[in-house]
Amino acid sequence: MIKILKFAEPLPKLVLTGKKDTTWRISDEKELSVNDELSLCYNHGEEFAKAIILWIKETIFENLTEEDYVGHEKFLSKEEMLKTYSKYYNIPVSPKTRVKVIKFKLVNNL
Repeated sequence: MIKILKFAEPLPKLVLTGKKDTTWRISDEKELSVNDELSLCYNHGEEFAKAIILWIKETIFENLTEEDYVGHEKFLSKEEMLKTYSKYYNIPVSPKTRVKVIKFKLVNNL
């Protein structure tokens, strides 16, 4: 079964141009795992690409490593990063919040 991951603007363009192949997710109600097929969608639900998961790592925000940032959009500061994720999920996000790092590979663009 294909699982859906939604991306806020301007992230879909970064995915399609190959600049973004890592995403961080706080809640994983989809139980994502390696080799899962993904439907990558705009926030409004329209699909823009398909991908497969290469690897996954679970950690907390304060323990993110350099490798976790490779292929992920950059933030001006740790505070901006936490504010951004607080906005995405409508919850307070702190350095101790659990996060799932997901590395994926596009299998086709639509």
